[in-house]
Amino acid sequence: MLTSSLPTSETAVTRAGWRGWFALAVLMLPVLLVSVDNTVLSFALPEIALSLQPTSIEQLWIIDVYPLVLAGLLVTMGTLGDRFGRRRMLLIGATGFAAVSALSAFAPTAALLITGRALMGVFGAMLMPSTLSLLRSIFRDRDQRRIAIAVWASGFSAGAALGPIVGGFLLEHFTWGSVFLMAVPVLVPLLVLAPFFVPESRDPKPGRFDPLSVVLSLATMVPIVYAIKKLAVDGPVSLAPVLFVVGVAFGWLFVRRQRRLATPMLDMSLFRQGTFSGAILVNLLSVVGLVGFLYFVAQHLQLVVGLSPMVAGFALLPGLVLMIISGLAVVPVAKRFPARIVVPVALSFSVVAYVMVALSTADLTLLIVAFALLGIGIGAAETVSNELILSSAPSAKAGAASAVSETAYEVGAVLGTAVLGGILAAFYRAQLVLPAGLPDAAGQAARETLAGAVAVADTLDDVALADALRTAAAHAFDSGVVITALIGAGLIVVAAVIAAATLGGSRSASQQ
Repeated sequence: MLTSSLPTSETAVTRAGWRGWFALAVLMLPVLLVSVDNTVLSFALPEIALSLQPTSIEQLWIIDVYPLVLAGLLVTMGTLGDRFGRRRMLLIGATGFAAVSALSAFAPTAALLITGRALMGVFGAMLMPSTLSLLRSIFRDRDQRRIAIAVWASGFSAGAALGPIVGGFLLEHFTWGSVFLMAVPVLVPLLVLAPFFVPESRDPKPGRFDPLSVVLSLATMVPIVYAIKKLAVDGPVSLAPVLFVVGVAFGWLFVRRQRRLATPMLDMSLFRQGTFSGAILVNLLSVVGLVGFLYFVAQHLQLVVGLSPMVAGFALLPGLVLMIISGLAVVPVAKRFPARIVVPVALSFSVVAYVMVALSTADLTLLIVAFALLGIGIGAAETVSNELILSSAPSAKAGAASAVSETAYEVGAVLGTAVLGGILAAFYRAQLVLPAGLPDAAGQAARETLAGAVAVADTLDDVALADALRTAAAHAFDSGVVITALIGAGLIVVAAVIAAATLGGSRSASQQ
C-alpha cells in the first residue's frame, strides 16, 4: 500500500497490468511441476524397482538424492539469480530440468536414474527461487503482490496434493517413465512464453561472488537434510547425529563468513527481523504439518480403506480446493488485520484437523473433512508468511530471500516425512500384534511397514490368517496415527505461537 504523499503517477507505474498477470500464469508452470514431482515419484517406485532392479541402497537414493541436492543449492541459486538475472536462471533451470527429465524417463540402470535425479535437483533449485523472487519485481504494489503470492502458494500446495492423482493416472495408463516425461509439455510453454511476458530483474549492485560461501552452504544443508532422513530410517544409533553435527558446524562457518563479507551471499541481518525469521519458521512448521498429514492419510486411504492411488487422491480433492480458496480469500483479510492475528486464527483450523484425526480414523468422511480444515489453515498461513518474507527483504535481495523460503519448504517436507513418519513407524512396530501361525520371515516383513504387512497378507493361502494380519496391521497403524496426529497438532500450535509473537509489526510494514 502506498502512502498518500506519493504522486498519482507513481501509483500507476507501480501497479502491474495484464502482462504482469499473464507472467504470473507462466511462472505457475514450474511451480506446479516441481511440487508435483515432490510427491509423484513414490507412486512410481514399485514399477521402477521391478524394471531396474535397484539394490535397497539405490532405491533409497532414487528418492533421496533429489531433495538433498535441491535443498543444498537453493540459497546458492537464489543468490546467482540476484546476480546474473532471475529470468535467466529460470530459463536455464527449465531447459535443464526438461532435458534431464526426458533422459531419466529412459534410464536403463538405477545408477543413471540416480544421476538424473541429482541433476534434476540442480536445475530445480534454479526454478523455485526465481519464480517467487520474480513476483517481487513484477508486482511492486503490495496489494497485487499479496494476490500473486496467494496464487503462487496455492499452486505449490496444489501440486503436492495433485501428485497422487497425476501419478495414479499416469501409472494406470503408461510406464514409470511417464512421471518424468510430463516435465517436457509443462516446461516447453514456459521457455516459449517467459522471454515475452516475464521481465528480467537482478541486483543492480551484486558485489563480488564468493565460491567458498557456496561450498559452505552445500556443506551445511546436505548433511542436515540427510541426517533427518537417516534418523527416520535407522534411528539415533545411525550416523544421523554425526551428520547433523557436521552440518551445524559448517552452518556456523557459513554464518561467520557471511557476517565478515562486504557483500554476503546471504544477508544475515534479515534474520534479525522478527517478521522475516518468524515467517520462515511458520513456513517450515506449516509444511511439516501438511506433508506429515499427507504421509499417513495417504497410507490409510490406500492400505487400510483399500482405495487406489488415484481414488485416494480424489478423496483429498476437497481439501486441495479449500487450500487454494483460503490462500486467495486471506488477501483482503490480511489488509485489514495484522498477521499476528490472521496467521494464528488460520492455523487453528489445522489444529482442529489434527485433533479430529487423533479422535478417530475409522470414518472416511471425517478424514476428508479434516484434510479440508487443514487445507484452510495451511493455505492462508502460507500466503501471509511468504508475502511477509518477500516484503521484509530488500528488492535487490529477493532471490536470496525467496531461496530461504524455499529451503524452509524443502526442509519442512523432509521433516514432515522423516519425523512424523518415523514416529508413526515406531509406534506401528510397537503396537503390532502378529496373529498366531504366521511364519517368521513373513512376520519380520509385516513388522517393517504397513505396506509390508498388506503385501505379506496378499501372499498367504490361509484367508483367515491373512484377514487377521490385515486387521492387526491396520489397528497398529491407526494407533500410531493417534500419537502422530497429536504431535502434528502440537507443531501447528507452536507455529501459531511463533506467529503471534513475531509478526506483530507486519501490518505497519505493509505501508511500503
